[in-house]
Amino acid sequence: MPVNPDTRERIEALLRESHVVLFMKGSRGAPQCGFSNQTVDLLDRYLDDYATVDVMTDLEIREAMKEFSAWPTFPQLYAGQEFLGGADIIHELQEQGELADALGAGAGLVTQVKLTITDAAAEALHDAMDDNSGEEEALMVRLRIDARFYNDLSLGPREAGDIFGASNGLKVAFDPVSARRAGGMKIDFVTQGGQTGFKIDCPKAPIGVRGMSVTELKERLDDPEDSLRLYDVRTDEEREIATIPGAQVLDEVALDALSAMSRATPVAIYCHHGGRSARAAQALADLGFSQVYNVVGGVDAWSQEVDPTVTRY
Repeated sequence: MPVNPDTRERIEALLRESHVVLFMKGSRGAPQCGFSNQTVDLLDRYLDDYATVDVMTDLEIREAMKEFSAWPTFPQLYAGQEFLGGADIIHELQEQGELADALGAGAGLVTQVKLTITDAAAEALHDAMDDNSGEEEALMVRLRIDARFYNDLSLGPREAGDIFGASNGLKVAFDPVSARRAGGMKIDFVTQGGQTGFKIDCPKAPIGVRGMSVTELKERLDDPEDSLRLYDVRTDEEREIATIPGAQVLDEVALDALSAMSRATPVAIYCHHGGRSARAAQALADLGFSQVYNVVGGVDAWSQEVDPTVTRY
């Protein structure tokens, strides 16, 4: 049965809007079948951004795609408005080392990752590998870095498309997207607060939220040349009890004003003890603000360390 002209135009518009489009069951963040999940996992290795269309919620598109692509099952992958195939063909392209070029991602691939592994980290990783030496399939150190630069350090088998970095007698495997994010990173093994674990520093990661003491806040607020902006995320009732002079309420009006400012504007957030302000500060950092501070201890610390006339509650 021919595809309805209106539906065909919808499909063609979707293909024009994005270079890579995956028609799948579910979404990129929540695949609804094993084949769609496997395909998303492969695409995530090469692409930071691509479009997905959930055929489970759009039955018109679902039925039309079977005729449009002359392919009866899902997922269906398009790149540059050309049909690449379903899950089996995508996996075959990956195994043959051709998937990156087919997606148009080959030119941006990193071929080798520069990294530093400290002596302490190398020893800990060697110990972990020795503990797993009895596995049927040889394991190696793997490191995945997601879009928010959260790191997942693990042991696993070599995979097709892996890109490697080496330091201190160890080889580390990265998927292609993680390899682009990893350049210049340092892997250490440290003890902090009685806990031991790996510490990974990635210079390409955006600067996140930093802590600011109340004494440092006081110094910066007293400096007329400092452009620091201070925001309060507490309730109206709390602000009636105690407040830090010069603070603005972080409400919708303030957020609209912030959105029009340079992302380099220094911003400090405070609450009662620092919990709510930490979440608000992270939200601003996620929006691209590069100088975001959480006031450690909040207004309670301000009362104890800076101005005892401010009421504690």
